[in-house]
Amino acid sequence: MGQCIRFSWPSGKADAILADTPTAVALLNALPIESDANIWGKEVYFDAGFAAAAEPDAREVVNSGDVCYWVQGQCLALLYGPTPASREGECRLISKANVIGKIKGNPHVLETVCNGDSIFVEVVE
Repeated sequence: MGQCIRFSWPSGKADAILADTPTAVALLNALPIESDANIWGKEVYFDAGFAAAAEPDAREVVNSGDVCYWVQGQCLALLYGPTPASREGECRLISKANVIGKIKGNPHVLETVCNGDSIFVEVVE
């Protein structure tokens, strides 16, 4: 697919490239969305505005910078480091997520997101 999307919050932004998955298509169909950020360790998550089922390759451990759809919480989850559930520095969600894309550049820009910040997600042409 390769569609580019942008996450914006009061103190920053990050672009991501979406994979070719059913959940990524569902996200594109839901955009634009705006939601309030939650912080859990080095994970930013927020309501996705749509529901999707777990895909065959859904998993708990992902890579830093992965754009994930957390199935149980119906949220987008952006991980840039360990969470309270992580073991040995891995990026681990509390339950399975569909990996739907990857943040371009350094995912540590997400460190500037504060709990409760408004996050806006849109397609970038």
